[in-house]
Amino acid sequence: MSLKMPHNFNCFIAGTDTGVGKTVVTGEIGAYLQQLGRQVITQKWIQTGCTDMSEDIESHLKAMSLSQSDIRPYLDDMNPYCFTLPASPHLAAQQDSVLIDPDRIKSAFDRLSSSFDSVIVEGAGGLLVPYSNSHTVLDIVSDLSLPVILVAANKLGCINHTLLSLSELKQ
Repeated sequence: MSLKMPHNFNCFIAGTDTGVGKTVVTGEIGAYLQQLGRQVITQKWIQTGCTDMSEDIESHLKAMSLSQSDIRPYLDDMNPYCFTLPASPHLAAQQDSVLIDPDRIKSAFDRLSSSFDSVIVEGAGGLLVPYSNSHTVLDIVSDLSLPVILVAANKLGCINHTLLSLSELKQ
C-alpha cells in the first residue's frame, strides 16, 4: 500500500493508553518516510522511566536503521526531557524538581523541523497526560497545530478509550 504524504509532513503519535504501540508506529512511519526519500527524525518530548537515552528514541532509530552517531547533533532536541521515575510527566518532573517548559519543547520541535522534512513525535501515555498541574501534552500539540495519529490496542475497552480520545481531539 502506498500513501500520499506531503513532503513536509510532521505529526504527533498519540495513544489511547500506555503500551499500545506508539513507539512501533512512530518508528515505522519514520522508516516509511525514509523509503520515500524524506529526511526524517523522531522526537519524544518527555520520556519517563529512563536513566540515560530514551528507550523509545532508540527503538525509532532501530526501525529506521540509524544509530546515535547518525543523529548525534540532534539528540537533545529529540528528547528534551528525560526522567527516571516511571510515572506521568508531571509527577516524574516533580520528583526530579524540574518544571517542564513547553517553550523548550516547542523550540526543540522547531529546530528539528527546520533541519528535516518530517518530524514524527511520539507522545507519552494518552492525550491528556499532564506535564504540569494545569496543562497537558495535548496543549503543546494544539499550539504546534500538529495532526494526530491515534494508536489503540486491540483489547477489551479499546472502543471506549478510542472514542473518548477522538472526542477530546475534536474539541
